[in-house]
Amino acid sequence: MQEFELINKYFSKLSKNNKGSLGLNDDVFFDKSKKLVISIDTYIQGTHFIDFRKPDLVIKKIIRSSISDLICKGVKPLYYFISGAGNKKTFSVSSLKKISKSLNEEQNKYKIFLCGGDTVFSNKLSFSITTIGFSKKIITRNNAKLGDDIYVTGNLGDSYAGLKILKKSININKNLKKYFINKYYLPSLHPKLIDKLLLFANTSIDISDGLISDLEKLINKQKLSYELYLDKIPISNYLKKILIEKKLKKRNFVSKGDDYQILFTASRSKSRIISKTFKSLGIKISKIGKICSYSKKPQIIDEKGKKIALNNKGYLHSF
Repeated sequence: MQEFELINKYFSKLSKNNKGSLGLNDDVFFDKSKKLVISIDTYIQGTHFIDFRKPDLVIKKIIRSSISDLICKGVKPLYYFISGAGNKKTFSVSSLKKISKSLNEEQNKYKIFLCGGDTVFSNKLSFSITTIGFSKKIITRNNAKLGDDIYVTGNLGDSYAGLKILKKSININKNLKKYFINKYYLPSLHPKLIDKLLLFANTSIDISDGLISDLEKLINKQKLSYELYLDKIPISNYLKKILIEKKLKKRNFVSKGDDYQILFTASRSKSRIISKTFKSLGIKISKIGKICSYSKKPQIIDEKGKKIALNNKGYLHSF
């Protein structure tokens, strides 16, 4: 059973009288009258991170992916709660010192504050993060318009390359290895965009499960389709280099997830202000496709104008 099938079948009816739940079809809770925005995420070793050999980096990855849920909605994250389940080995004195130091660094970087949490004993390591912000307005899912342009910030694929390197599936030189591993553990977020996104984005999501997977979530309750252009999907020069050297395909890297870039749609009339805004902030932005009529099947067009199929759309939450 897939994630949304499970939610719709067993839990959606429990939220019918609660507008703030957004039908359990978004990454946040939004109480407009109280200007309250909340997100919660759970991370399990072996699924969301490989191991806990680098607790200082794992905890940063977790915090950034959590506050990303609010940032992509045009909301400034302010408070967070963290709960951890582990044992004496995972929560050793050394690990706890590194976790504490990293949390302090992330708090200073993103101006967020720890407010509480919980700890329990378990031989399966996991963390849960609750993030809170306040806003009069947010950018919800399922508000795309026919003809909207599709945009993405930053580059895609570096994190997946880092994961492949950590799993020893790709062997490259030391400097490149360090770059990609850092991209896996330390995704680049864009808090400078928080106020700006509300000016032009019709709908938005952060890319956690993968470009295609998250795009389909973004419009999953609308009778709309999409067209993406593979050559327009941005990747770093470092990734271009290893794709050429290792004879790997771009399509197999850009939709694997863990990028935490912002994916959004906007009316064509907003293209100039979008370009100007991103240029002034020094943030990379790419127009990668458009929202189409539901009568047209979703498609990805390669550099030669041919339709291609992605065998893997990204991470699927299956039960």
